[in-house]
Amino acid sequence: MKFTDPVLKMHDGHFTRLKTPLDVPAAQRDPQVVETVSAMLLDIEKRGLDAVRDYAKRLDRWEGDDFEISAKDIATSGDRIDPRLREAIELGAERTQAFAKHQRAGHTDFEVELVPGLRTGVRYIPVGRVGAYMPAGRFPLTASAFMTVGVAKAAGVPHVIACTPPQPDGGPNDAVLYTAHVSGADRVFLIGGVQALAAMAFGLIDDLPVDMLVGAGNAFVAEAKRQLFGRVAIDLLAGPSEVAVLSDETASPELVAADLLGQAEHGPNSPAALVTTDEQHGHDVIAAVERQLTTIATRDICGPAWRDYGSVTVADSREVAAALMDDLAPEHLEVITADDAWYHDALRNYGSIFLGPWSTVAYSDKGMAGTNHTLPTAGGAKHSAGLSVSRYLKPLTYQRIEKEATPLLADAVVTISASEGMAAHEATAQMRLDRYRN
Repeated sequence: MKFTDPVLKMHDGHFTRLKTPLDVPAAQRDPQVVETVSAMLLDIEKRGLDAVRDYAKRLDRWEGDDFEISAKDIATSGDRIDPRLREAIELGAERTQAFAKHQRAGHTDFEVELVPGLRTGVRYIPVGRVGAYMPAGRFPLTASAFMTVGVAKAAGVPHVIACTPPQPDGGPNDAVLYTAHVSGADRVFLIGGVQALAAMAFGLIDDLPVDMLVGAGNAFVAEAKRQLFGRVAIDLLAGPSEVAVLSDETASPELVAADLLGQAEHGPNSPAALVTTDEQHGHDVIAAVERQLTTIATRDICGPAWRDYGSVTVADSREVAAALMDDLAPEHLEVITADDAWYHDALRNYGSIFLGPWSTVAYSDKGMAGTNHTLPTAGGAKHSAGLSVSRYLKPLTYQRIEKEATPLLADAVVTISASEGMAAHEATAQMRLDRYRN
């Protein structure tokens, strides 16, 4: 997540950088990862479930006879976690599905008569089968199933399966498993990584292959989704998690620093950017970050991320600040200024925006805000939106044409087809025109 040179020419005005990221390569498409994933997918496609079992034993230390987690173990997973955590999971599932159902209600079928006898329309049909990956590594992303399984169900997807990797004790993470349960997963399998995505895409663990793969994961999971795209649909190709904060002198430096580190905690290559219209505020945030890094338990992750990928930029006007932020197109964008409403109207490129000092990305990350945290990274917000019910729906168009509309369509189609030399197209229209006239 870096600024590009053209931003200098976008607006009259200037900006200065108080802290710039190191010139390190983007954490995407490592050739070794690409090669490894390609070899694994080819092997699994060739050898099927035997290859999945081999990789599961070697990479995840899986031991067992069946990958599927029993319905009883899924249903009772909530009994094996702290009651407060269970209550929080239920709250997150409820809010995420409530927001998704409101989104679904906005996608309505319609039919319109464009000219007499020509009726066209759209039907929103959910995809048939979805496979969700639920990571559970050093930091189990407990809320992941809210955004993938739960939103798919809110969209009307009839069959959703999920995969999650085994823990050191050989079983699933019960909090992640319970999240899948309350989100509506139909079946859950104890498989991790590339082999999980391949098993779902190739139809090795369920009755049929899935139509769509969703969910976050490490670089190997992201690359597997990239290589499987086309065979199946995917949600998006996401890189390391990103955060950007746009703040001014009215914002608390300590709060801004905490929010920057909150996303840097995702990994040592997670970018965290501050754009501000007040230079002193920029210096104060840098100092606050350094203070907080001395006490935070995950400083071994946050520290390198801030050191190598952190940036602080001072803009001389709010217009330049907005242009800089649209150029970054961050995954998560916080706005904490005296002009929040102005920025909300002006900004165009972000995955999701968090307005005001009482908002934080963590609320969405953990499912409490209701919005989806599966969002575009690496500038993808310039052209794409995050995961939502829309991604699970196919807007299928149709047309119903009556005899009376024939002259309004056939004459023009005959003319265009003749000019193109497409005689067969011309004939289908001409036949109908002749029948109409006779």
